Amino acid sequence: MILHLQAKPNARHNQLLPGPAGRWFVRLAAPPQNGQANAVLVAFLADVFGVAKRDVTLLSGHTAPFKKVEISGLSDEAGAAVLARYRA
Repeated sequence: MILHLQAKPNARHNQLLPGPAGRWFVRLAAPPQNGQANAVLVAFLADVFGVAKRDVTLLSGHTAPFKKVEISGLSDEAGAAVLARYRA
C-alpha cells in the first residue's frame, strides 16, 4: 500500500487526518531536524496500521513536507479499512 502524505512537524501529538484527492495529512510531535520527524512518522504509521517499523518505508520526501510512504505486509483492503476509521 502506498500513501501520499503531507507532514507537519512540531505538533502537540501525532495525528492522521484525511485530505483532498487521496492525500493524507499527518501531524508529528517531533522537530524536522536530523530525521527526527521521519523516524516518528515511521513509528506512528507502523502503530496505526499494526505492522512492524521495518514494514514502513519512506520512498520520497525525506527532506520535504510531501512524502510517499509504502506499507508492506498489509493488504490494500486491510489498509483501506484502517484509513476508513480516520475518515469518520
